[in-house]
Amino acid sequence: MISLPLVYTILALIAYTSSFWYLFIHLMSKRIPNQWFVSLTAALGLILHALVLSGDLLTPLGMNYDVFVLLSFTSGLMLLLSVIYSTYRPTLALNLLGIPVAATGLILGFAFSQPPKFTTQNSLGLDIHIILSLSAYAVLLMATIQALILRFQDRELKNKQKRRVWVSLLPSYQHMERLLFDMLMTGFVLLTVALGFGFFTIDDFFAQHLAHKTAFSIISWLVYGSLLIGHYQFGWRGQKAVHFTLLGFGLLALGFIGSKFVLEMILNK
Repeated sequence: MISLPLVYTILALIAYTSSFWYLFIHLMSKRIPNQWFVSLTAALGLILHALVLSGDLLTPLGMNYDVFVLLSFTSGLMLLLSVIYSTYRPTLALNLLGIPVAATGLILGFAFSQPPKFTTQNSLGLDIHIILSLSAYAVLLMATIQALILRFQDRELKNKQKRRVWVSLLPSYQHMERLLFDMLMTGFVLLTVALGFGFFTIDDFFAQHLAHKTAFSIISWLVYGSLLIGHYQFGWRGQKAVHFTLLGFGLLALGFIGSKFVLEMILNK
């Protein structure tokens, strides 16, 4: 008997595929795609994606933080934001990256997610902190990828290359830069709220081996905050914005991956 999550998964993949190929064919043939069709089909896929994800993520005993479930969550969030940004920025083409990422995350989450193994049940505040943190990381990862694309575009423009792949296929440098700061502002707000929830819901940072992760997150928060203030007050942009973005995410990654390495490989916890 076919399960309901499987039906939702298949329908979501059909919606994602329809949106992707419609957009791809129109862009390759130099025709203007219908933005409403792309957005609505992608949104339909996201709704079905959310129905599948809710069954895996939300359980009667609490949130299931299986790695494949989290991959499904973050990939869907990244596409959702990509669709939202493309409604007011001329960056519809970037959904060609977001749609396959969401589809891959959906497939991995459905196929490989494991039932939760609870040792203790988290409080609601801690669950909110974790979800907000994951959301902030996902958005700031998007900003990091966007910053790398801007670096490639800047290099092609300065070197005056005849074949400009990044410049030709993607929106203009100015639009891409504005989108970068949209992502940075979204990620900064999420990170701010996540840190706030963390301070109120985590009792002992040292006992829970979170001091170093928190320290790197705060330093990263200061880097992103400085960049946003510099941009809106002093006009910082271009490669300075790229460097700050890469530095900020590097610190976040160091705090997260470094803490996992120390706890699991060195302390064996």
